[in-house]
Amino acid sequence: MQANEFDSSDEEPIQDDQIPFQISCNFWPFRNIPSNTYKCLGLLAEELKRYGTQDIFVLCTRGELSKYRVPNLLNSYQQHGIIVHHHPIPDGDTPDIANCCTILEELRGCLENNRKTLIHMHTYASLFLTVAACLLLQLSDAMEPQEAIESLRNLRGSGAIQTIKQYNYLHDFRENLAAHLSTKDAILRSVSR
Repeated sequence: MQANEFDSSDEEPIQDDQIPFQISCNFWPFRNIPSNTYKCLGLLAEELKRYGTQDIFVLCTRGELSKYRVPNLLNSYQQHGIIVHHHPIPDGDTPDIANCCTILEELRGCLENNRKTLIHMHTYASLFLTVAACLLLQLSDAMEPQEAIESLRNLRGSGAIQTIKQYNYLHDFRENLAAHLSTKDAILRSVSR
């Protein structure tokens, strides 16, 4: 895998000239977990490890993991040597800007270090694609929010970026990012005095 690629699942990736990483979505339906859940979790983690997965970003809340009968999913990944980045965001919601910055910083670290990385969330790709759009906006000052949204919709269909909240979040992302970074810088300057 090249440094400029990002893989979110094990299906064949779709490439677009404007997107500097691979995006593919493959949903593992929590609702269809067999009664022997622990065995299933182990098999899933083993398969991801065989696939070469090194890092996994889990955006599900612990409540969602429990609701879909996989409360030990994070432990299962860790037991199989996969680094877990857990950033719980309720389905259909958006991360606060500080959490988004943390996610993006960790994702960029994975990209820059050529790590095979997956993003795992509840059942919809909309949240993952919102984070992917933020990454596009952070990587390219020339890209407009609507351009990032359209690029992802061209890849994943009209369901990419589904809610008005996510749409507005992307349109306000750079302004909120600048405000967050300036506040963070001000705090660091006052602490260093």
